[in-house]
Amino acid sequence: MNTNSYLGRLGVGPAASPGYELLAGLQQAHLLNIPFENLSVIWREPIVLDEQRLVEKVVHGRRGGYCYELNGAFAWLLRHLGYQVTRISARVYNGSTQEFGPEFDHMALMVRLDRDYLVDVGFGDSARQPIPLPAGEVEDVSGRYRVIQRNGVPGGYELQRSGEDGWLAQYAFTTEPRQLAEYAEMCHYHSHSPASHFTQRAVCTIATPTGRITLSPAALTVTERGEKRTHPIAETEYSLLLWEHFGIRAA
Repeated sequence: MNTNSYLGRLGVGPAASPGYELLAGLQQAHLLNIPFENLSVIWREPIVLDEQRLVEKVVHGRRGGYCYELNGAFAWLLRHLGYQVTRISARVYNGSTQEFGPEFDHMALMVRLDRDYLVDVGFGDSARQPIPLPAGEVEDVSGRYRVIQRNGVPGGYELQRSGEDGWLAQYAFTTEPRQLAEYAEMCHYHSHSPASHFTQRAVCTIATPTGRITLSPAALTVTERGEKRTHPIAETEYSLLLWEHFGIRAA
């Protein structure tokens, strides 16, 4: 596996020197070209947390994945382009219970340049650019996001998104470097447990320049500049739409 194949999957040419502009461009390109999807979970395909396997799936398999796969593969690319990147553990906030999930509930990345940045290509609808640490705010077509240091949350850092009711927690995280194998137990939980929302139904979503396209077996949802339109679909349409919008052939 070489970086040019991965860059080609992102629709970008050979990379320049590692810096902020390149990093931001790669993050956005990843979100625009590689979907967040749980199809391996639904189709009972094994998910192996091995960097080469993850990169092969994303690049040559022309697939997406969920956080462990997408951020796991992206970390490989960034490292081979010369970035100082570490995996970090995050706990996703549950608005219903008003609690954060367990350790390794989510994988995100931290990249060190002139300062540290939170980078995440595996959280579905999320920031499209690096967020400065220890505290910073960004805004793009997907919304406004900020990181704050906050006592009482696991790890001491919290990613928030601006909504109608103010700033809402997305996940809490620590900046402690983690090994890929440390996520294995939670990856298995999310891909096998009946209590995991990933095992409930198929979802495939990808960013667009003006919004997002999301497909489930029941509906196609197109979001443009904040306006969301949902179209119910027939069972026979699902495979066609999966290929048309995401380039994925149904199993």
